[in-house]
Amino acid sequence: MTAATQTDASTAAAPLLSITDLRVDFRSPNGVAHAVKGVSFAIAKGETLALVGESGSGKSVTALSILQLLPQPMASHPAGSSIRVNGTEMIGADEKTLRGVRGNRVAMIFQEPMTSLNPLHSIERQINETLFLHKGLSASAARARTLELLRLVGLPDPDKRLSAYPHELSGGQRQRVMIAMALANEPDLLIADEPTTALDVTIQAQILELLKDLQRRFGMALLLITHDLGVVRKMADRVCVMKGGEIVEQAAVADLFVRPQHPYTRALLSAEPRGNPLTPPDDAAEVMAADGLKVHFPIKKGLLRRTVGHIRAVDGVSVAVRQGHTVGVVGESGSGKTTLGLALLRLHASAGAIRFDGVDVQGWTAKRMRPLRREMQVVFQDPYGSLSPRLTVGQIIGEGLAIHKLGDPAERDRMVARALEEVGLDPASRHRYPHEFSGGQRQRIAIARALVLKPRFLVLDEPTSALDMSVQAQIVDLLRDIQARHNLAYLFISHDLRVVRALSSHVMVMKDGKVVEQGPTQRIFEAPQQDYTRALLAAALNLESVNAQAVRG
Repeated sequence: MTAATQTDASTAAAPLLSITDLRVDFRSPNGVAHAVKGVSFAIAKGETLALVGESGSGKSVTALSILQLLPQPMASHPAGSSIRVNGTEMIGADEKTLRGVRGNRVAMIFQEPMTSLNPLHSIERQINETLFLHKGLSASAARARTLELLRLVGLPDPDKRLSAYPHELSGGQRQRVMIAMALANEPDLLIADEPTTALDVTIQAQILELLKDLQRRFGMALLLITHDLGVVRKMADRVCVMKGGEIVEQAAVADLFVRPQHPYTRALLSAEPRGNPLTPPDDAAEVMAADGLKVHFPIKKGLLRRTVGHIRAVDGVSVAVRQGHTVGVVGESGSGKTTLGLALLRLHASAGAIRFDGVDVQGWTAKRMRPLRREMQVVFQDPYGSLSPRLTVGQIIGEGLAIHKLGDPAERDRMVARALEEVGLDPASRHRYPHEFSGGQRQRIAIARALVLKPRFLVLDEPTSALDMSVQAQIVDLLRDIQARHNLAYLFISHDLRVVRALSSHVMVMKDGKVVEQGPTQRIFEAPQQDYTRALLAAALNLESVNAQAVRG
């Protein structure tokens, strides 16, 4: 009997979670959308099952169906669908039954902790709420249990964090709080929906190791939803591959990575950023540069809000970005990467020389800077959050043209259409709204908005981190192609070192506002000089080597 057969047998014998012929329909004025189409799988106690697939494949809808958290009455389950947790049917269950399962026997960690945590409540209050609701603990007992949970998930100085609010914690710390909340009642099943997507590679490795350790301690089953196959190989026992609302392949991890059967699975395994960065001449003209750049944020305390110190977000950084070159900026959250990019664009107050086209623009007034704005643009990490939901795509892309008074309305419309064509989208889509597009398409729209003004310098702030791996590869190819066509200078900010290596000719490694190492990409990756750089590479390449093994297999 193979390992896969043994796993299947144990799952069939004592399933903790059993899903049979799950179907999910969403009704809207435009008709019915079949989001999930006949999905079946089971999870045994202590087992880890990974649901993988691109955005829109039905992974999260399937997970939310387990706890019956889909919006009502828009979402429905056609007859024949069944979800059983320890034998209890969830579909059609009354509120008392659902409350007994939610957060108690089954808990869920969501992808983005900043939007999942209540910004108005302290960390202690949010964890205590779960303990009050399900355990009926007193205030003092709940506080003690909350401290125990925060220590368990490795949050530093938990006593000092109880009164903190979500915005006062880093991304990794917020995710640890979410895990603590999920573990408060020691659930039988933990659902982790993209728990590491927005995290730095070092924090990602820590969170994954934490989940494995907690799973061993509590004997939990884990349903892991992800598009990162490196995470799947590291964490899961079995894998279900979803596409278009259906499971197209289900297998043990070892079998799936070595002998994938479905063409879609093979495509997922081979999808990663490829190719090499452009290598324009070394004497290319300098477009954007800074010398000794500093951005210090004041720390104010007391009734009179006196300044008692400063956060040195960027502390003496020098950088030069040349025509046709890409400078990659890497480092953990809080290292100063994004602040550096915004300071170069004069969107943060700073000290130190900032040169655009050889001219020092530090200290220029907003009015004097305005004509330069069209030549320096930015593409943000979250394409949905950075696009106004109230404007059509055409209005979003054309807004900059109107501000800079470029062309008449008819000409601006033609320029918008050309920008959409350049990023691989149908010009007719300019009449639609952002919510009607996938994540990858929205990022193409954000890139079109920047390109329509024909800039010479682009700050790309984590433009691929929220995207599926196959879409990441497409966006990297698109950015490289656009750079070659227009000879653009890029400052590329990312925690994904695979993407940095595929796009950047020069890399800067930042830590605590300073550059700890920089140089040609090949040298940084093959012969890093600093311990911090080696730690970043070790965390990233550990997961990357897993993907490479899968591709070779």
